Amino acid sequence: MSIESPHAETSSTGSAPEVRRVRDAGELTAALAVRKRVFCEEQGVPSTDELDGRDSEGLHLVALINGTVVATCRTIFVGATAQFSRLAVEKEFRRQGIATLLLNQAEVESRAAKARRIVLHAQTYAMDLYESVGYNSRGSVFRDAGIDHVAMEKRLA
Repeated sequence: MSIESPHAETSSTGSAPEVRRVRDAGELTAALAVRKRVFCEEQGVPSTDELDGRDSEGLHLVALINGTVVATCRTIFVGATAQFSRLAVEKEFRRQGIATLLLNQAEVESRAAKARRIVLHAQTYAMDLYESVGYNSRGSVFRDAGIDHVAMEKRLA
């Protein structure tokens, strides 16, 4: 299932992103490479924290531009809760609406899986992004992998 929002900005390459589930091992490898560049190389997160052993449980979404994976995220379903994580967008494609497209598609997938809520741990600098699509913070700021985070939640039912 893919979405193309009429409100999404066109990327710096002039093409609208395609957002959908990962289709094969090659796309998953490309998604993991995006995560490594964003979290490990840019933010200094240890690879042992980034690769948490839960990728095989997750539903992985990607955003592609001209067939190249430029962003990704993961959702793991635990009962009626969708655990959203690992949202990563390549530096040159940020602030173009791609993260919002991924969040919206993750919500579509979560609703289809009958999840009643989506939870996530947001880096504090990104709270505005999550709040803009209906997430509310809960609890205090905490450190994870040396970065300030806050728990957030969106009720679906």
